[in-house]
Amino acid sequence: MLKCIKLFMAVLVISFSSFQVTAEDTVALKVGMIGLDTSHSIAFTKVLNAEDAPEDVARCKVTIAYPHGSRVIESSYSRIPGYTEQMKEMGVKIAGSIKEVLAEVDVVLLETNDGNPHLAQAMQVIDAGKPLFIDKPVAGSLADAIAIYRYADEKGVPVFTSSSLRYSEGAVKIRNGSIGKVHGAETYSPAHLEPSHPDLFWYGIHGVEALFTVMGAGCEKVVRVTTNDTEFVTGTWSDGRVGAFRGIRGYKGGYGGTAYGDKGVAQVGPYQGYRPLVVDIVAFFRTGKSPVEARESLEIYAFMEAADESKRRGGVPVSIADVMKQASAKAEQRIKELQAK
Repeated sequence: MLKCIKLFMAVLVISFSSFQVTAEDTVALKVGMIGLDTSHSIAFTKVLNAEDAPEDVARCKVTIAYPHGSRVIESSYSRIPGYTEQMKEMGVKIAGSIKEVLAEVDVVLLETNDGNPHLAQAMQVIDAGKPLFIDKPVAGSLADAIAIYRYADEKGVPVFTSSSLRYSEGAVKIRNGSIGKVHGAETYSPAHLEPSHPDLFWYGIHGVEALFTVMGAGCEKVVRVTTNDTEFVTGTWSDGRVGAFRGIRGYKGGYGGTAYGDKGVAQVGPYQGYRPLVVDIVAFFRTGKSPVEARESLEIYAFMEAADESKRRGGVPVSIADVMKQASAKAEQRIKELQAK
């Protein structure tokens, strides 16, 4: 069964090498945005729409945005009016529907802070054939995350998701071989909870993404210890390496970690803000090639789902393959449910 799951994940490593957004990278791209309930909407637009935008983000402008967005998470929807006004001030048209956005753009940023509507929103974008970046969390469940990638693969539309913590200076250097083979790592980030999402999807995703950036895919089992103010999740990789994530609540947090390699020990941080992620998003829009393989992105969410299952079982080890199998069985049904509406 494990081989079957690994084969399924390998199939999801989507290659869009033949997909061309434009004939030349110099052609301007019109960017549509879905969701104005997160500060990322403003931050990304400021980078892309700057009059003096550097070459690596130039000619890729947010031109129209649909505000919603969460309608159920107060901390998200309460920000929509203010962020909508800020977008107008930057010359962005406000749309009354996702359909209106899709009619006017080349590519799409899905910024809705609430991951639960993402599958339904993403399917509209994918049906329109628009390359799609999905901000964290990629979805409100592992099943929906698998469904998004499966549907995109079927339709031949490129999809990319990532936390900006993947682009921390140390994480990038380690990923590129600065300390040789990584034998293990520990990362940390805030881990505030949102009842509508699996525990780590909401904020722990940042530290977990950093962990996978330096460790790579291949985690097989997960164990979680949880208290009122701390999450501690340990993963064992298929080659015997061990990686861990500390989620912080109730005491001073931050973003960072330590990685251990053949050539030495290195810090995973510091955090560099949103711009490095936006640069990769623009490159993705121009080429149709995601900088992160589907397998790795899905394994990140399987790791967090396995951590939830470990908590439910009182802290016993949980197999990544098992949670992937269960979620995969639900993914196709989720697509059919939304297509029937």
